[in-house]
Amino acid sequence: MKKYILSIAILVATIAGAKAQATLGIKGGINFSKINTDDIKESSVTGYQAGLFARLGNVWYLQPEVYLGSRGGKFEGSSNGNTATANGKVTFTTLNVPLLLGRKLVSVGPVNVRAMAGPIYSYNLSENKKFTAITADFGNYKNSTLGFQAGAGVDIGNITADLRYEGGLTTINENYGQRANLWALSIGFKIL
Repeated sequence: MKKYILSIAILVATIAGAKAQATLGIKGGINFSKINTDDIKESSVTGYQAGLFARLGNVWYLQPEVYLGSRGGKFEGSSNGNTATANGKVTFTTLNVPLLLGRKLVSVGPVNVRAMAGPIYSYNLSENKKFTAITADFGNYKNSTLGFQAGAGVDIGNITADLRYEGGLTTINENYGQRANLWALSIGFKIL
């Protein structure tokens, strides 16, 4: 863990030492999430996200963010070979903290096309679950997870838009191999 913190500190110092440009902004958007599981068919639910982002750097940049969001999944089928049909839905309100490393790919006047990737930490602030005929431990969810995000974005002046994929690096429920993943589309505005 110390190696990762030291690496991030060196990266931030390098960017700052290169007379980095700093940007602060707000963002909001929608996502389509689902929770993959071993035994039961899953489908996606629509959620939201809203929060703040910063960009440190110019061509290469570091983008820390913090935002509230909702995510979850729907389930249908049988669990562990049971003949009973099971279905349910779970949604979480989460506090999300991604730390992305990005690069401008194209820059023409006020238009920039970017790519970014990095880790994300998510903490479940609340959960709402409704299950029928599913064992109790199926909905035994962890409070926090680690994942990754990768995507692309475009800036036009002070307006920014991102499309990202988020995958789970840790399971949200180890008993059924459940991992959260989602696609997110967000629009933001640079305020500084």
